[in-house]
Amino acid sequence: MGKRKNNNKNFATQHSVDQVVKSICDIMRRGNCAGALQYVPELTWILFLRILDEQEEREKQEAEAVGVHFAPSLESPYRWKDWAAPPLFSDQGWKRKELQEGALGSFFSFVNEELLPYLKALKNMPAATPRQKVISEIMTGVERVRIDTERNFLDVLDKVHDISAETVDPTHVFTLSQVYEGLLLKMGEKGNDGGQFFTPREVIRAMVRVIDPKIDETVYDPGCGTGGFLAQSFAYIHENLVESVTPDQLEILKERAFWGREKENLIYPIALANLVLHGIDRPNLWHGNTLTGQEIYGGLFEGAPPMFDVILTNPPFGGKEGKEAQTNFDYKTGSTQVLYLQHVLRNLDDGGRCGIVLDEGLLFRANQDAFVKTKRKLLDECNLWCIVSLPAGVFTTAGAGVKTNLLFFTKGKHTRKIWYYDLTDIKVRKKTPLTLKHFDNFFKLLHTRADSELSWTVDLDERKKSAAVEARPFKEGATKKFQEAAQWKERLKEIKKAKPKDEQAIEEAEAKVKALTRESKSLANKAKEIENAIYDLKAVNPNKKPVIDTRTPEELLGIIEAKGREVAEALAVLRNTDR
Repeated sequence: MGKRKNNNKNFATQHSVDQVVKSICDIMRRGNCAGALQYVPELTWILFLRILDEQEEREKQEAEAVGVHFAPSLESPYRWKDWAAPPLFSDQGWKRKELQEGALGSFFSFVNEELLPYLKALKNMPAATPRQKVISEIMTGVERVRIDTERNFLDVLDKVHDISAETVDPTHVFTLSQVYEGLLLKMGEKGNDGGQFFTPREVIRAMVRVIDPKIDETVYDPGCGTGGFLAQSFAYIHENLVESVTPDQLEILKERAFWGREKENLIYPIALANLVLHGIDRPNLWHGNTLTGQEIYGGLFEGAPPMFDVILTNPPFGGKEGKEAQTNFDYKTGSTQVLYLQHVLRNLDDGGRCGIVLDEGLLFRANQDAFVKTKRKLLDECNLWCIVSLPAGVFTTAGAGVKTNLLFFTKGKHTRKIWYYDLTDIKVRKKTPLTLKHFDNFFKLLHTRADSELSWTVDLDERKKSAAVEARPFKEGATKKFQEAAQWKERLKEIKKAKPKDEQAIEEAEAKVKALTRESKSLANKAKEIENAIYDLKAVNPNKKPVIDTRTPEELLGIIEAKGREVAEALAVLRNTDR
């Protein structure tokens, strides 16, 4: 790749990078990619090929420096520097120059009919490398260029070419991965319908910090969306590396540490690109339906461990699953989140840690068998040591106005106490989103799990004991009524055998059996309700002081009268205006 004429960085501030990305999106919007759900996928593959080219050029130079052969992932003329880069030097942009000087439409013909089929077929090569498989999967949903004209497309290529490690000043500008996150955020904005795949990054950062993944651990997200949890976990581990880290550990971190699954065809390649841009050389993502096991492409998931050390995930809210998904699980239900929680429990290794986003409905529902049994399994097999109650509005961009919570647990020991933290008083709006700063006090108290106005502890052992005491008389009553019903059934048999037949006695005995059976069931259900209430895990802050209206009835009547006068005056003005 040729050298630039000066060594100054073109982009010395974050604003300058944001502006060029905005200008690229503007070109794409006027060029037939109206919304973010159209221009983000288009920019994804273009940006990915640019970064791939720069990365492989750097790897080639490093290999040559130590006398090692380097095999590029792409052949000429399918490398970015051949067909996309501005033809400024003899070894750069030669194919582009040839196409631009050729017949009208030559450039699109090459990209649509040669380049894209070549890239998509890489994974089918006999000795395809993991990187070549990733390239193919990122291109899997690209049928042809969406941008309307060659001129607009070339303008996009030129601007993307300028965003590189060579031109961006890393001391003052966010990494390219963060620029890309900004684009993903656009997909999640209201009206773009992409928010369901995008968890707010500040929530992810808080969750990753709590779980504290380490360099030798595997991290898994069974519904990874755009890959936020995996990308942030990599960034967190990378930032906390110690000097004693070995080259082998770094290789494992980049190639065999991060695993995920994603169903949506549109989102899967975006997740792959996002992870590559964050520095994960081999994103081990499985394409298919996590709950049914129906696979679209599993080539990148080969060699996955049977269980994982860390699971970080945000399952879809409010989803409903059919029988096909339910057959794979012990506790059958249509609730997507309940099935995902069962999947997590099955895939978390002993001693493994999990951070998961769940809606409040799952936490408090204690009247449906699958909900109760799944939560009982969670509490019996894992130590659920923390629940954070999030404010309303955190996931509004995802089309979900539901109340949500963060659950943190470790597999291998049953839950004895749960520490809760309440963030619900924070007002979350578009211009005042939830930030990491809102978690400051939470992190301050987390280590000791101290009680405060916003935090409290629920003793689950004590709750179970109290429930057992409360339920006992109902259980005993149910058993007694059941036994009485059994005695009456025996008596009924004798009455039916007696001659002559006493129809009235039979009728009375049958009524007695029904009544006793009904009473037994009612008492048993009451005992079950009491015991199931143990698994109502909703965060109810006992330290929150109720807001009491101290105004007297006379004061309230005065306010009502004053408002009535205001309304009467406004109506009078409107009537005079009409005349």
